[in-house]
Amino acid sequence: MATKAVTHFSVEAILVAIVGILLLASLYMMGAATENSAQFDRVYSLLVLVNIVGLVILLVLLAVNFQRLRRQYRERVVGSRMTLRLIVIFVVLALMPVSIVFYFSLQFLHRSIDSWFDVRVEQALNDSLSLSRLALNSRMRNMVGKTETMALTLTDISETQAALRLNDLRDDSDSTELMLMASSGRIIASSNIDPIIIVPNKPTAVMLSQMRSNGRYFGLDTTADLGLHVRVLLEVPSGEPIAGPRIFQALFPVSKRVSKLTDSVQEAHAQYERLVYLREPLKFSFTLTLSLVLLLTVLVAAWAAFLSARRLVYPIQVLATGTRAVASGNYDQRLPLPGNDDEMGFLVQSFNDMTRRIGLAQSDAQHSQQQAESQRAYLEAVLRRLSSGVLTLSRDQILRTVNDAACDILETKLDAYIGCSLSEIRNENPKLGIFLDSLDERLVQGQAEWVEEVTRFNSHGRQALMCRGATLPGVGNMSAGHVIVFDDFTTLIRAQRDAAWGEVARRLAHEIKNPLTPIQLSAERMRHCYLPKLSKEEGDLLDRSTNTIVQQVEVMIKMVNAFSEYARAPRLETVALNINRLIEEALDLYSSDSVIFSADLADDLPKIEADRGRIRQLLNNLIKNAIEAPHSSGRPQVTVMTRLIRGQVTDLVEMDIVDNGDGFPDDIIGELFEPYVTTKPKGTGLGLAIVKKIVEEHGGIVRAQNLTAGGAAVMIRFPALARDTPKPSDGVIEEKTTG
Repeated sequence: MATKAVTHFSVEAILVAIVGILLLASLYMMGAATENSAQFDRVYSLLVLVNIVGLVILLVLLAVNFQRLRRQYRERVVGSRMTLRLIVIFVVLALMPVSIVFYFSLQFLHRSIDSWFDVRVEQALNDSLSLSRLALNSRMRNMVGKTETMALTLTDISETQAALRLNDLRDDSDSTELMLMASSGRIIASSNIDPIIIVPNKPTAVMLSQMRSNGRYFGLDTTADLGLHVRVLLEVPSGEPIAGPRIFQALFPVSKRVSKLTDSVQEAHAQYERLVYLREPLKFSFTLTLSLVLLLTVLVAAWAAFLSARRLVYPIQVLATGTRAVASGNYDQRLPLPGNDDEMGFLVQSFNDMTRRIGLAQSDAQHSQQQAESQRAYLEAVLRRLSSGVLTLSRDQILRTVNDAACDILETKLDAYIGCSLSEIRNENPKLGIFLDSLDERLVQGQAEWVEEVTRFNSHGRQALMCRGATLPGVGNMSAGHVIVFDDFTTLIRAQRDAAWGEVARRLAHEIKNPLTPIQLSAERMRHCYLPKLSKEEGDLLDRSTNTIVQQVEVMIKMVNAFSEYARAPRLETVALNINRLIEEALDLYSSDSVIFSADLADDLPKIEADRGRIRQLLNNLIKNAIEAPHSSGRPQVTVMTRLIRGQVTDLVEMDIVDNGDGFPDDIIGELFEPYVTTKPKGTGLGLAIVKKIVEEHGGIVRAQNLTAGGAAVMIRFPALARDTPKPSDGVIEEKTTG
């Protein structure tokens, strides 16, 4: 700070010295110019330039100093108010005596310069010039009268006689040239005292305009060959109404003596006017110089005030700077000790001791913060390597952190949404709608811990997520929030189900299916051996009993085979299938007069990737169930519809099988796709369970519902194969993908 203050002082001292030199040079040039008016005329521009340069330097110095003071005053810099008070005192003390000297000096200079010019001489020159003008005007009026007399003789004269008449008129008058021309500017005739001059001296357009306005024109005019002349222009009637009036011009010479005297008077008057003109610039230059002296005095006073204030407030400013540095967190600030050992030195030493102790405490705090950051980095590394997805949310559902597993499971770069709310993420990425809606419902309930299974669609089809959430307590500056951990257990559920039903199927085959064949054979053997030996009544009883045993055994064998088929692990041979074609084949197979079939199949439906045999088995089960559905009245009616569902992740092919039966009972509609759930007296309860298994094997979803108008409907959705250029059709609608 001290170095900067010394630098400012040096620069200002140099500028003040430059201004002083410029003022001395200006005063010297003005003193020399006052002795010679011509020299003053030459150096006047230089004097003005020198004075302006000095004035600009002074104004810049004043502006810089006061702008710095204004900024310091607004920023409440220590010592700025003291500096302002010192400047006011110094300027007032310097301005009062200097202003008095300035006023009287200025009055003395102006009176002295005015005394250099004699008013009587100026009046004599003006009177001489007026007398010359009156004499010329009297002569010109005389010439105008002669011209008007000559013009009367030219009235109604023909063009052939005009030249002779002009020669006669010129000989009788003292004119040097006469000319008659038409109103269009064409010269009719002319006569010149010099026969060599053929082309007359034509008037200008301005002269003609003034003649037409005033009826005449006269004035002094200097011609190229004849010298100073009096030119007179008049209009002369032509006697021809169509041609219009003619223009008559006469040139009268002015004697050389009169012309010389006139030029002498005008030159003397012009020279005196130039001298008078220099009087005011001289006054202005002296006034400007004195003003610069006044401004220089004010500047020196203000400069002295600034210098004194800097010396007085420098120690306080140093201490204030150190205090601000400590307030901003810079505890390494050390203030320079003053040279004298006084109270200020003791205060500075105490300040340095305080900053040293605070710096040691800050180092300890930074070390603790670094340890906390290391632990946080360790936790982030652990979260990145977890196979479970982890999300942390603030209390107002703002996403704080997310690990890589969550992005992989949800197939979305969630780290790009950190700092966004769940609603904003849902708007930007609609395919996460089901997942985020489930989280939102749980978070709104405000439970400390919760568990929920969420089913959604991803790029591979149906996905099952197990979500667990908990409320996080607030720690330090971090407010309370929520943590959500979720896993993708779609494959695990499918494997567990297949393993469980496979084990059940093996036990059924061992416990039930194997004894059924001997029972059936024994019943047939009993009927074959004893039926001929019994009476008719006893034979009928034996026949009915053995037939019942055989039929029930066959039913049990079919049931076990169906269950084994349901529990069997899938061995799919998938190909690109057109589901509309399989539906048409299935409807042709069940075509009958007792059932009304109808199909509403969407055109240009994309293919699905599926096993042809399994999809055919699915269609057979659904159509058969629709035909066998209980009907209160009328013939059975089955309708099969297909359409394309546009999804955010993938397109879906939807198939609906609708019947006009009595619908599903309300008490079992939530368990329709579970094994052994049926409404038929002779049903096995595995038809819809096998349908659901086939749908899930192909990554689809199935749903059943009763219709408001009567009947029931089963809706199935399969992921559609991607097409290069999908074309919309009548069966294509837009709908969000649901779980």
